[in-house]
Amino acid sequence: MRIAFMGTPDFSVSALRAILSAGHDVVAVYSQPPRRAGRGKKEKPSAVHAFAEKLGIPVHTPLNFKNANERQHFKDLDLDVAIVVAYGLILPQEILDTPKFGCLNIHASLLPRWRGAAPLQRAIMAGDQQTGVGIMQMEAGLDTGPVLLEKRIDITQDDTAGSLHDKLSILGAKAIVQALDLLPVVDPRVQDIEGITYAAKIDKSEARINWNETAANLKNHIHGLSPFPGAWTEISGERLKIINVEVFDKSGPVGQMVGEPLIIACGDKSLIIKRAQRAGKGPMDIEALMNGFDVKKGSQFS
Repeated sequence: MRIAFMGTPDFSVSALRAILSAGHDVVAVYSQPPRRAGRGKKEKPSAVHAFAEKLGIPVHTPLNFKNANERQHFKDLDLDVAIVVAYGLILPQEILDTPKFGCLNIHASLLPRWRGAAPLQRAIMAGDQQTGVGIMQMEAGLDTGPVLLEKRIDITQDDTAGSLHDKLSILGAKAIVQALDLLPVVDPRVQDIEGITYAAKIDKSEARINWNETAANLKNHIHGLSPFPGAWTEISGERLKIINVEVFDKSGPVGQMVGEPLIIACGDKSLIIKRAQRAGKGPMDIEALMNGFDVKKGSQFS
């Protein structure tokens, strides 16, 4: 098929690689414009942009599709389909309607659950047992389109947003290749009107840990925010980012260290801190982190 690929972050690269490996003709890649980053504030292309450029695929980075020339250029590509994976731009109806088979999106949830900006994180934070990817025919509404194909995966006790991101990236890459084979012959399934939930963008204000919550809820919350933006707590004025935890059946004063090497009491039960990050340092397993970290049983976190 003659395809335009539209994506920006690392999550999208696996899908682009899989589409190319399956022998499809990717005639253009669209990605967010390069952003200034690093100490020198030099412009850095997105992960998808850099990957496509290495392969010699033409890359386009429009700020939007309001410009008539941009819309016409897209039409002139004479596409069978456009694949959209975490692109970061809202596509107008004119663009959605241009390819022969429209635009397909790899969405990181089991639609209609978790439509919106942060489906992967919200699934973990809500304690969902399963998630997956859906290959959706795009419409003007927010993730409202019919679903061509769905792949499911269990969320394990150890999964964080980071680990689940990697799993779903691979799963989505396999699913989109299968969906492209089905596209000419299978009608997509209209989403159910029941079970709709919205995955709001993660707000930094959500990152501070409230130790009054139950250990089970806090585990989900912490893992859903790991590694970014990262859930955090304070001890003696220092911020500690918590990366990975385990529920422990022990009670104590809320927010207090009740066991070693670092077990903190919650509103119900406690959390064993398995991996964390001190200010100005990298993430560490708890044994390494506790070297030189002046906290002991009875220390109070807030």
